[in-house]
Amino acid sequence: MGFFDSEIVQQELKQLAEDYQSLIQLGNNYGKFDREGKKLFIEQWEAMMERYRIFMKRFELSEDFMAQMTVQQLKTQLGQFGITPQQMFDQMSFTLQRMKAELEKQP
Repeated sequence: MGFFDSEIVQQELKQLAEDYQSLIQLGNNYGKFDREGKKLFIEQWEAMMERYRIFMKRFELSEDFMAQMTVQQLKTQLGQFGITPQQMFDQMSFTLQRMKAELEKQP
């Protein structure tokens, strides 16, 4: 069975994509959120990024050809912007930490 043939893999990919889109749409109103809403938004992003990080590790560890191709495609796409997947995760983590720090400054 191939990596993408797994129903669990397909469901997690679908859920990650849906959650990502929902957070992007929700983020358009971030400035209107109260303190607790902003805190919850940041926590949801952190949880989604952790799920994504774990999923990417599953790709990397898989010996499936399509999983390996997916990893290479991601590296190529990010490489066009001059970053690696690890740098992408690090930058997102940094951004979320900065958002938390800003939130702590607010009364």
